[in-house]
Amino acid sequence: MTIKEVCEVYKITPDTLRYYERVGVIPRVHRTAGGIRDYDETDLGWVANAICFRDAGLSIELLAEYVRLFREGDETFEARCDLLRGAREELLAARKKYDVALEKLEYKIAKYEEAVRTGTLSWDDEPGN
Repeated sequence: MTIKEVCEVYKITPDTLRYYERVGVIPRVHRTAGGIRDYDETDLGWVANAICFRDAGLSIELLAEYVRLFREGDETFEARCDLLRGAREELLAARKKYDVALEKLEYKIAKYEEAVRTGTLSWDDEPGN
C-alpha cells in the first residue's frame, strides 16, 4: 500500500505516519526500488499498533522503546513484557480516573432527568452540584 492509502485507511496524516517511522514508533517501512514506501501486512500491523496505543495515551518514547527491543530479538522478551506491563498499569490508572468521572456524570444526568420529569432538582449531600 502507498502512504496515501495507509493514511486513508487509518485516518491519519502522511506527516504523522512519516513521524512514527522517523522516531521509531514503527520500524522502517519496506520501499520500492524507486524508494517509495510500500506498506505490507507487517508494516500495517505496526501502524495499527502505534495508532491504537497512541490513541490510548501511551507515549512515543514507550512505543519507540518497544520497537527498539523488538529489533534486538528474542532475548528481549522479558524486557518487552515488562515494558508492556508498565504501559498496562498506566492505562489502568487512567481508566480509573475516567470511571470516577463517568460515575459522577451518570449521577448528575440521572438527577437532571428526574428534574425534567418532576420539575424539581434535588441533590444528595454531594458538594459541587
